[in-house]
Amino acid sequence: MPNKDDFLYPRGRYYGQIKPENLVFNANLQEFAQKVSYICNLETAGKISPDEAYENIKELWKNLKQAKKQLRIGENPFRMDDDGNQPE
Repeated sequence: MPNKDDFLYPRGRYYGQIKPENLVFNANLQEFAQKVSYICNLETAGKISPDEAYENIKELWKNLKQAKKQLRIGENPFRMDDDGNQPE
């Protein structure tokens, strides 16, 4: 019998570059998507107002951006340009 949490909070497999920060960010991203889906469903069903839905999603987005910044996703301090120099 499947676990209730696996049913309510499904996780997709990660196919990207295997690095700890990428795995953590992927988990955060999947959680964000799941919560946005719940908020949208609540708003569609009339359980929360559009303004409340917007504010909730905005707060989730801020949290996701903060996690991305803390994990330094998208930063590559050792990246070189075409000439072999570090970009400024």
